[in-house]
Amino acid sequence: MRTLGIFSVLLTGILILYACGGQKSRSLKLVSPSTMEDIYDTIKTPYKYGVVFQHPDTTKLIDSPTIFRKDGQWHMTYIVFDGQGYETWLAESPDLLQWESKGKLLSFTQNTWDANQKAGYVSLVQYDWGGDYGVENYKDSYWMTYLGGNSSGYEKGVLKIGLAQTDDLTQVQLWKTKQAPVLSPNDEDARWFENKTIYKSLVIKDTLSHTGSPFVMFYNAKGGGDFESIGMAVSDDMLNWKRYGEDPVITRKKGICGDAQITKINDVYVMFYFGAFWKPGAFERFACSYDLINWTDWTGPDLIAPSEDYDREYAHKPWVIKWNGIVYHFYNAVGNQGRVIALATSKQVSSD
Repeated sequence: MRTLGIFSVLLTGILILYACGGQKSRSLKLVSPSTMEDIYDTIKTPYKYGVVFQHPDTTKLIDSPTIFRKDGQWHMTYIVFDGQGYETWLAESPDLLQWESKGKLLSFTQNTWDANQKAGYVSLVQYDWGGDYGVENYKDSYWMTYLGGNSSGYEKGVLKIGLAQTDDLTQVQLWKTKQAPVLSPNDEDARWFENKTIYKSLVIKDTLSHTGSPFVMFYNAKGGGDFESIGMAVSDDMLNWKRYGEDPVITRKKGICGDAQITKINDVYVMFYFGAFWKPGAFERFACSYDLINWTDWTGPDLIAPSEDYDREYAHKPWVIKWNGIVYHFYNAVGNQGRVIALATSKQVSSD
C-alpha cells in the first residue's frame, strides 16, 4: 500500500536535495513516492532481448546509442573505440531489432583540439514518451555535441564538449565541427564537480523555458572529488553555452552518475542515467522532475542490472523509447561478447 504521510513527503524532499547536491531551487515541486512508483511501472523493461548490435569489426568496442526516427526508418548513432580514441558512426534499422552499420560521421583529424576523440550524440531528439522520436532542424542544420580531446587512448587527457552540424541527418558524411570546444573543464566558470574532465552530453529543447533558455544540455563530468556527476548548461542559440546552477543535478559524490537521457511522460520529465561503483558494477537508474532543474532520485530497483553472460560486467548507458505500446531500453553491455549494444523490453518481442 502506498501512503503519503509526513514521513514520505520529508523523505522525498531529502532525496531531491541529495540528487541536486543541496543546491537551492526555484518553484520547487516534489515528485511524490506514488508518482515515482507509477513512473517505474511505466518504464520498466523486465525482458532482456539480448545483443542487438555489434560493430562490423567485432574487435572494436562500441558504446552510447542515440536512437531517432526519420523517413520511416530508425537510426542509431554510436561511438567506436579502436585503441586510438573515439569516432562516431551511424546504423539503421527497420524494426529496432535488426541493425546495419552505415558509416562514419565524426573521424580522427590532425593537429586539432579534438584530434583523437570525437564521441558524438545527436541533439534535439524529440523526447515525448511514445512520440515520433524525430530530430529538430534548427537554423537549417542538425546538431550534435561530442566528447572531444587530442590525447590518444581510452578517454585519456582533458576531455571537452565540441559541437558539430550537418544539413542531412541520415547521409553518411563527416559532420562539420567547430574549431574550439563549447564547454571545457578549463573554463573560468567551470564548477567544482567538472574541473577535471567532461564526458557525455545531451541537448534537448526546453519548450516551456523552465531555465529561461530554449536549449538545455545535461552532461556528466569529473571534478576535485574524482567522481562523476551530472550538471546542466543552457543556450539561446546552440552555439554559446553557459553553466546553470552551482552544483550537479544528480550526484552520489562517489562513483559515477552519467549519460543522461530525457523523456517526458505527461507532466513529468524522466531522466534515465547510469550509475556505477557507488555499489558494485554498472546499472541503469532514473530520476524525475517537473522543471528539468530539481530532480527526485529513484530509490527502488535498478531498471537494468548485470544478469546475463553478455552484460555480466556492465549494463549501462541508456537510450529508452516507447513504440507501438512496447518500451525498448537500449544499453551498452559488457560481457562475453565484448562491448556491444543490448536491449531489454517491457514485453517479450521477436525478430520474426
